[in-house]
Amino acid sequence: MEQHLPASGRATEPESAPGGPDGAGASTAPDVPGADSAPPPASRRRDWDDLPAGVRAAVREHTGPIRSARSAGAGFSSQLAVTLDTERGRVFVKGMRQDHAEAWTQRREADVGPHIVPLGPRLLWHVTAGGWDLLGFEHLTGRSADYGPASADLPLVVEAMTALGRIACPEVELADAGQRWAAYLDDPADARLFTGTVLLHTDWHHTNVLITGPDTAPPADTPRPTDTARLIDWPWATRGAAWIDPACWIVWLGFAGHDPQQAERWAAKVPAWSTAPAGALDLFAAAQARFWQETEATYPNAWTHGLRSAADRWAAHRADG
Repeated sequence: MEQHLPASGRATEPESAPGGPDGAGASTAPDVPGADSAPPPASRRRDWDDLPAGVRAAVREHTGPIRSARSAGAGFSSQLAVTLDTERGRVFVKGMRQDHAEAWTQRREADVGPHIVPLGPRLLWHVTAGGWDLLGFEHLTGRSADYGPASADLPLVVEAMTALGRIACPEVELADAGQRWAAYLDDPADARLFTGTVLLHTDWHHTNVLITGPDTAPPADTPRPTDTARLIDWPWATRGAAWIDPACWIVWLGFAGHDPQQAERWAAKVPAWSTAPAGALDLFAAAQARFWQETEATYPNAWTHGLRSAADRWAAHRADG
């Protein structure tokens, strides 16, 4: 997760400018409205050779000799996002300076990583050296999910979201769902409906879902038996109610062209959706609409406008009953 657009609600974590995901070995991504209007990076992306020699040496202790380094073509949040071709295989590395305002995202991913395999990439090592914090992940080869209404990737996303619901929430520091979204409710006390004990990803940007298989071809009319969805970029992992992940997905489905009814039908294929208490989805939709309104005002661009519009449509649909 690299945080590309602000995650759908925050607690006390610092603000970041939106951008695009870095991923763990993603290849090509389908077109998304406004992709050419994504805002600028919050901080300059470094290349591998920009790192101090001592930092690169610390990484080589884990990888052996490095044959080549290729920076990620998309993404803005990490100061470093690079695929290394090493003596011991390919590895995806993301990193930040330890004094960066969002260095906490490195700790979050390091804490969550061991608990989400094989749904997420394996964390191979964690290096702190020379003022840098670097995470080395299993390199995944795949393409970003297509969320369009006719996409065969949608059932794979449902499968991944359902599998996530079966993972026990680890006893690590996570954001709390009630705290993250309380500020976007008329009565913050209503956020108690969002609390729970389930591990949530919450950042369902289509590039945080990699479709892996024998190749990276665009989606066919039906999922191939060998295709599977893997979830990357976990800094916005949250502890909360099980139905929140499919609810977060709805805004992204709307952004990809679904109307609210279509989006809810896909969300309802995730078993956890049915556990939402009466009125909870109405409140969550309203909170999402307010969050994206705030985000568009802060970061005006085609992405945030499209997401705000999708969230507004969902909130209106829920308000209409």
